[in-house]
Amino acid sequence: MRIMAIDYGDARTGVAFSDPTGLLAGQTFLVKSRKENVVLEELVRLAQTEGAQELVMGYPRNMDGTLGPRAEKYAAFADRLRAATGLPVILWDERRTTVDAHRILGDHGVRAKNRKDKIDSVAAALILEGYLDFKRIQAARQKEETT
Repeated sequence: MRIMAIDYGDARTGVAFSDPTGLLAGQTFLVKSRKENVVLEELVRLAQTEGAQELVMGYPRNMDGTLGPRAEKYAAFADRLRAATGLPVILWDERRTTVDAHRILGDHGVRAKNRKDKIDSVAAALILEGYLDFKRIQAARQKEETT
């Protein structure tokens, strides 16, 4: 199952795809636009051309776990994405993904001023990796329960 992860943002939206088996994070893309309709159209196009079967979108929670205005905006966008693609959209807690993406790029020698166009794709890959790990754990638990 090919899964598409989305780190939706105001100016840039990072996208990451799993491999066809749905086990590993692979390809990444960046959508540069502040226009919600442009971002939506590009995400629909990517989902179709890359063969996505499930979408997972970063969901911004506050550090205390509560939801704020950005979460409402993201949930509304996820509804539009679901309607436009016909695919399930899972909202995935994205706390710390951008912080972790900055750390990863810094650890690999990418200077702060050169991170702008990479950070969102890395954050999308982190969202995807977290979701894939969750699915693996869930599958292992189900297998354990049936044996």
